[in-house]
Amino acid sequence: MEQREQLELENRVMSPNSKAVVCPFDFSTGLEFDPSLAALMARDSITRIRLPYGDADAWLVTGFDAVRQVTTDQRFSRAGIMEFDYPRLTPEPIVSPESINVMDPPHSSRLRRLASQAFTKGHVERMRQRITRIADALLDEMAAQGPPADLARHLSNRLPQHTICDVLGIVEDDWPLMDRYVHQLLSTGPDGRRRAATAKSELRAYFGTLVEERRSSPGDDLISVLATATDGEDALDDRELAVMALTLMLSGHDTATGQISNISYLLLTHPELLKDLRSRPESLTAVLNELLRYIPFRKGVGIPRVALEDVEMEGVRIRAGEFVHVSYLTANRDPERYPNPDTIDPDRPSLPHMTFGWGGHLCVAVPLAMAELEVAIGRLLERFPELRLAVPPEDLRWDTETIRRFPIELPVTW
Repeated sequence: MEQREQLELENRVMSPNSKAVVCPFDFSTGLEFDPSLAALMARDSITRIRLPYGDADAWLVTGFDAVRQVTTDQRFSRAGIMEFDYPRLTPEPIVSPESINVMDPPHSSRLRRLASQAFTKGHVERMRQRITRIADALLDEMAAQGPPADLARHLSNRLPQHTICDVLGIVEDDWPLMDRYVHQLLSTGPDGRRRAATAKSELRAYFGTLVEERRSSPGDDLISVLATATDGEDALDDRELAVMALTLMLSGHDTATGQISNISYLLLTHPELLKDLRSRPESLTAVLNELLRYIPFRKGVGIPRVALEDVEMEGVRIRAGEFVHVSYLTANRDPERYPNPDTIDPDRPSLPHMTFGWGGHLCVAVPLAMAELEVAIGRLLERFPELRLAVPPEDLRWDTETIRRFPIELPVTW
């Protein structure tokens, strides 16, 4: 029997008999940690869970060391999930089969080596200059309007969109279209599957055309840089380049948009933290990393893996063909790695967190994301020394329609 058929058979046999915990993972209250995730963390071992979509249950791994094991153990495959209706939070799978996010080594390693050439120190510094110009222009508009102003509308929603579209060389008229497609892909509503599938198809076609244009007429944008990236005689072909550009566009919208608002919210609701940061601006990067560790930036879990063979973990036998989800959120709150993990400690000893992933699926664009956050928060605090919330924190509205966690509006004054 072929491996795919064997995995499918074993998964179908095991799932109906499992005692799974139903996990809608729809908690959206501020930036409080999801109590259902906290309860799963408190269990002695990994847990069988059932998500809203997909025809099978999954194991959930929560501890930092166990998450690290799954993300680096080649007995767990992301590529293997694409042949199944795998367990997930969105009606339509967000990723495409050709995406680097669902590749396994050595294929993913090859693409990562090539893609990393677009994020060298020199390239990132040039991107930082562009980010700073964009951020200053947006903050100029906010200052000209005067208080109160919605920070989400003026900065959080627009800076990541403008930045990733700008560095990819997407024409400005198409920026609203990119934003709409991303929102459709991240929606958790049961009626969003058709729209999400259409958005994914349209984005593939869009970036396919964009790559053709850059091959014939390269510029100084990120796609053109990726088009010239080589490893010996190896280079990205057109399909790989289009998928890489699409992945970067999705990541640029998804992570940074929510995190700028979330970080601003935490600073504005923790005056002692804000005061400390203002007195020590050189600590900005360290404070940002502590906040990135602390923030529950998404709902529930992301992309699962499938076991290629039986694996023993934490007293549980994971059988070949069973799905395994890891939680970067719970790993970031593991008390064995981060003492007092539910406390924001700006002086916490530096330890890598999992907000941008881990191992072979650590986001290749981390340097760009950190530059964006450093510029956004740094310039915001410099330009508006009296910045504060314009409404009580309990009056803020939070996203309930997608897998993200962030305030939809963030009214501020100064």
